[in-house]
Amino acid sequence: MEKIILSFCLIFMAATINPQIENNQLDSLLNSIYKQDEPGLAIGVVYNGEVVFKKGYGISNLDSKAPITASTNFNICSMTKQFTAYGILELASQSKLSLDDPIKKYLIDFNPNVGSSVTVRHLLTHCSGVVDHYNYVDKKLFKEFWDQDVLNAVKTVDSFYFPVGTRYRYSNTAYCLLSLIIEKVSGYSFPEFVKESIFKPLKMDLSDVIKPNFNISERAFGYESNDGIFKIADANESLFFSTMGDGGIYTSIDDYLKWILAIQKGEVLKSELIKQAQSPQFSIDTSRNISYGYGWFIAGSGNDQVVYHTGSNGGFRTIVFIKPSSNYSVVLFSNRTGIDLEDLILKINKIYKVDDKCYVKLDSLIS
Repeated sequence: MEKIILSFCLIFMAATINPQIENNQLDSLLNSIYKQDEPGLAIGVVYNGEVVFKKGYGISNLDSKAPITASTNFNICSMTKQFTAYGILELASQSKLSLDDPIKKYLIDFNPNVGSSVTVRHLLTHCSGVVDHYNYVDKKLFKEFWDQDVLNAVKTVDSFYFPVGTRYRYSNTAYCLLSLIIEKVSGYSFPEFVKESIFKPLKMDLSDVIKPNFNISERAFGYESNDGIFKIADANESLFFSTMGDGGIYTSIDDYLKWILAIQKGEVLKSELIKQAQSPQFSIDTSRNISYGYGWFIAGSGNDQVVYHTGSNGGFRTIVFIKPSSNYSVVLFSNRTGIDLEDLILKINKIYKVDDKCYVKLDSLIS
């Protein structure tokens, strides 16, 4: 019966969407928001396993005036977490670790009280209670701050924000620790692991993870907007820009859509791992029916369910929205502040006639 209902929904959506009409409306909307001579946005829309729209707006670099295209590489910020989580699930599927292992098994220098209480699963779902590294760093001592520095900052702290596993608190620290666990278990550096396990199989050939002496072609630079005046807010302006597991991936719309298509089609990637990652694992707010999976937020249930994540780092803002029952996904990468991408994604969904009534804005859940 559920298959019949799902098929009917897909047929109905196909009957009501005319991609050319919707694409023209979308293009008009984005041209009204983003100016050609300012930092802007790249977008991709996928429906029923096909890329129906992809385009860039504005410029990637105020100095070179290079236009943003679908091949422009952006720092995708916290959208990196979906890749980190998939890496952990991949290692678990190979029996190289268990999600219920205490983190002290891999991070042996961790405070025994904390390291023996917190599991890999707790880190994945933001319910570990592990303290944020930001509060334990003397910024004067660092030019760049890497994942190992995150561990060094918190490993001796003998306290939690709350009893382990009892509450949700968004944690970049947790995903930096997960990247170190991946390194310990796999024997690869985190950038090497992501490249070999995810990027290469998907042919995401131009994607990369930030690392010392990092250089990536066709990259956008991030900018902060203040009353129409843009100031660079990129890697050299932020000490914490160089952490990897929580937000270190650079990719383009062209490459990222390969990840989305693999998710939609159940190809290349292990579909059972994607299903785990995009299923509710820890409830955030029962009244609004929003949970965290592994690297993804999930709101609603059944055919109304939506899966999504945002990202914010320096002048970069990103968001991905997926409506699984409609085989619909949209992703936005921006290299400027000052425009709410969550509001924009809802306008785009309206253009494509996608029901997103279960969507819960994340601004209050990731601070």
